[in-house]
Amino acid sequence: MSLPSLTPADLARYSRHLSLREVGIEGQQKLKAAKVLLVGAGGLGSPAALYMAASGIGTIGVIDNDQVDVSNLQRQVLYDTQSVGRPKADMAKQRLQALNPEIELVSHAVELRAANVRDIFSRYDIVLDGTDRFTTRYLSNDACVILRKPLVSAAIHRFEGQAMTYVPDRGPCYRCLFAEPPADGVVPNCAEAGVLGVLPGVMGTIQATEAIKLVIGVGEPLLGRLLTYDALSMRFEEFRFSRRRDCAVCGDQPSIREPADMVELCSTEVMDQVRRLAPSEFWPMLPEVAIIDVREPKEFAVSHLPGAVNIPVGQLKERVAEIPTGRLAVFICRSGARSLTASAIATRAGLTNAAHLEGGLLAWAKDVDPSFVVAPVG
Repeated sequence: MSLPSLTPADLARYSRHLSLREVGIEGQQKLKAAKVLLVGAGGLGSPAALYMAASGIGTIGVIDNDQVDVSNLQRQVLYDTQSVGRPKADMAKQRLQALNPEIELVSHAVELRAANVRDIFSRYDIVLDGTDRFTTRYLSNDACVILRKPLVSAAIHRFEGQAMTYVPDRGPCYRCLFAEPPADGVVPNCAEAGVLGVLPGVMGTIQATEAIKLVIGVGEPLLGRLLTYDALSMRFEEFRFSRRRDCAVCGDQPSIREPADMVELCSTEVMDQVRRLAPSEFWPMLPEVAIIDVREPKEFAVSHLPGAVNIPVGQLKERVAEIPTGRLAVFICRSGARSLTASAIATRAGLTNAAHLEGGLLAWAKDVDPSFVVAPVG
């Protein structure tokens, strides 16, 4: 395929790229020819979009069916106060066009569903997922595997972020790491749990970096590596994982052969039944409660509370019968996201005395036992 030529305006705009041996004229031509789709134009999509537009990605698509809310402005840097109440996809297109009028912007002001994912994804070379809905995250992963599209996925929660990259035939997909999603809406979103405003800026620019590297063909992408970032400790960590031969979508005998919408399993009514305990409330109750630690076995092996039983959240639906019913079952994890998911799954399965530790073991170490060592994710 022949690459587009660079105009005098391109040479001036991208001169700092052209000075890089790893980019140069050919790399910038590849960027100009590239088509990248952003799924979600929120906290993660904002910085990713801005830096990809500035870098000269030739075509950028933005899919988002939401409108700008004033609470978005704390972190979603694509928008300003005048954008409030207007469609995000349209406002993103307008802002990015102002930043770089030489590129093509495509607005998809729709909800991503199985009915439209093939049509939309097929127009692009690379997909960046920055949504806070597990249904959309898994749909994007499955569609990229099936359509053989590279995917850069990131997520944020409170003060923590994570990112990984999938490339067909070169590494494992998101389901290889997290085989089954928690019920949609159970893990708190930014409105419910809060998020440090600068956190998505860090993770979104990492996504943009991965996309640019993939387009140019330089460096080492995050294949089989989950990169995690803790803003409070200012630490990056990396956890390696491999392709699962039994993966439902990229395995040897996949059961998922077409993109499909996932059923939303848990409702607000279910969540209202879940008791939420602060570490100071939980501590006096320790002798009387059943502690269900829903982290992965490697995390559990590093440290856990006395008497805790390890049932990873991904196995909970099959092992719910192991949860004691005669006393309060308190679900715990590292930061509180997985335990909230687990308590909702157990409640939906019929458990009437479920609770979860707010803030997880990180909050426990901070407020109750500073000597407690919390294992990193993975």
